Amino acid sequence: MRLILLGPPGAGKGTQAQRLVEKHKIPQLSTGDMLRAAVAAQSPVGLKAKAVMDAGELVSDDIVNAIVAERIDQADCKAGFILDGYPRTLAQADAVESMLSERKLKLDTVIELVVDDKALVGRIVKRADDAKAAGLPVRKDDNPQVFDERLREYYKKTAPLTGYYYAKKLLTNVDGMASIDDVTAQIEAVLNTVSA
Repeated sequence: MRLILLGPPGAGKGTQAQRLVEKHKIPQLSTGDMLRAAVAAQSPVGLKAKAVMDAGELVSDDIVNAIVAERIDQADCKAGFILDGYPRTLAQADAVESMLSERKLKLDTVIELVVDDKALVGRIVKRADDAKAAGLPVRKDDNPQVFDERLREYYKKTAPLTGYYYAKKLLTNVDGMASIDDVTAQIEAVLNTVSA
């Protein structure tokens, strides 16, 4: 099972990805984790990424795409994987398609968690309050102003992916405002249809 989770920041992609990992025994591929792992492993592409990050610059699509391609070749991805937070742009979506077709693989589905933006801000504030109450560090993006900026960035660059995957008949919308368990149930229903 190879799938992509789409949705704005705070939609619950990470939570749902973790549940999918546990149930389906396939890895969640997050670009941040993959970048850190490639840098730690000192692979050629990891060393390139490290040089760029050390210079305080953003890692280019070419480097990110190469890191994803390197990662999906690892043994734990044989049965599938979940892409979360990647692709973020149409160019990256084209790169995913190319890397999969080179390996004679295809995406099974793309699930978009559809959410209400105003309610998302409330979710972010609650997440920050819960973290503070538990004595945990608050994520720096759990701040309404930073979150609003991330949301604008999402709509500018990533939201066009919904049309891209809809046109390829891969997109299914799930109500991301439902309870965590209901969202999980909706995603499982989609996966059952895809794998049937």
